Amino acid sequence: MSQSPKLNPTERTISSRLALVFALRMLGLFIVLPIFVPYAHTLTGGDDAVWVGLAMGAYGLMQAFLYIPYGMVSDRLGRKNTIIFGLLAFAAGAVWAAYATSVYTLTAARALQGAGAISSVLVAMIGDNTRPDVRTRAMAMVGMSIALTFAVSLIVAPLLFESIGMFGIFMLIAACSIAAIGLVWRVPHQPQTSTISSWLGLKIVLRDAQQWRLNFGVFALHAVQMAMWVVIPQRLTDLNISHNHSAWLYAAVIVLSMAVMVPLIIRAEKHQQMRSVMSLSIGLVALALVVLMTDAGGVWVLSGALFLFFIGFNVLEATQPSLLSKRSHPSTKGAAAGVYNTVQALGLFAGALAGAIVNAHFGENIMFAACVGLTLLWLGVHFYSKGIE
Repeated sequence: MSQSPKLNPTERTISSRLALVFALRMLGLFIVLPIFVPYAHTLTGGDDAVWVGLAMGAYGLMQAFLYIPYGMVSDRLGRKNTIIFGLLAFAAGAVWAAYATSVYTLTAARALQGAGAISSVLVAMIGDNTRPDVRTRAMAMVGMSIALTFAVSLIVAPLLFESIGMFGIFMLIAACSIAAIGLVWRVPHQPQTSTISSWLGLKIVLRDAQQWRLNFGVFALHAVQMAMWVVIPQRLTDLNISHNHSAWLYAAVIVLSMAVMVPLIIRAEKHQQMRSVMSLSIGLVALALVVLMTDAGGVWVLSGALFLFFIGFNVLEATQPSLLSKRSHPSTKGAAAGVYNTVQALGLFAGALAGAIVNAHFGENIMFAACVGLTLLWLGVHFYSKGIE
């Protein structure tokens, strides 16, 4: 019985290094989620729900405008140069955010962070350094790194906030960006093979209905994620759970969810049950939102809802990029990644802004009900899609 090809040592080293760069950059988004809204309320102008939502979502909106252009520039100026420029912009935005005294300045600083929109270039760089028949494994490593970063961020963010404050957190984000530059610098140069700058390739991607189903999925997942964290920190505060105690709560549910997530991912890949595992994961996200919408049962029910959400989110965050790579034609992988990341960023922005506005004007239950509706729509789109096995 023949075995599937494996990453060779060089491919494994490069893919691991670039997955770590992904993780360090995503840390700048995820680590502020549990504490961003309460912190923004303490700044000048922080009583305006629209501006708080803009400050939270500006990062994603700026990325949405720049993912595809970054990929196109990387074909001309090289992957390394483009990624290093983006990481420097990301670091500069973090430093600016550290000194922000108003929600308006914080919004601009977060937008500058978002100008480091290098995800599509990182994906293309992985493609440059891996063989086609092992690329899915490399993309899965990236997905796992993002999922793990999300999990770790929620655990350490409250603890860091108590010890070094928001100033220290933003400066830590800047330091991680500089460290990521060192990792990228050590990746060997390879001839560019991505056609993200080809308008024909981009047109092919934009006309691919199956990829748009995946794009809709990543939009829904990240919109729901951001909307949830408009409410969750305040709900924990209302339950008299301090920042330190909330970190332990996150740690408990995340560790338990990881124990469930890993077998599901193995089942999806090894036993070719991608459709059923993804359907189950989307369903778990929807169920978690329904439980949160009820707003009953105290800390135990809230913990159970977060446990269900983390299982679904982490499985989907690991499997969707892998599936996108598998579904994309070799000559359009860069373009597909650029569009996918653009839609993901739009989801981050839309979830933060809409979540803040709906929560402020209509309340938590309506906000969660809207998230449930979006997730169920996603489940329907996924259920009737073809080619996911």
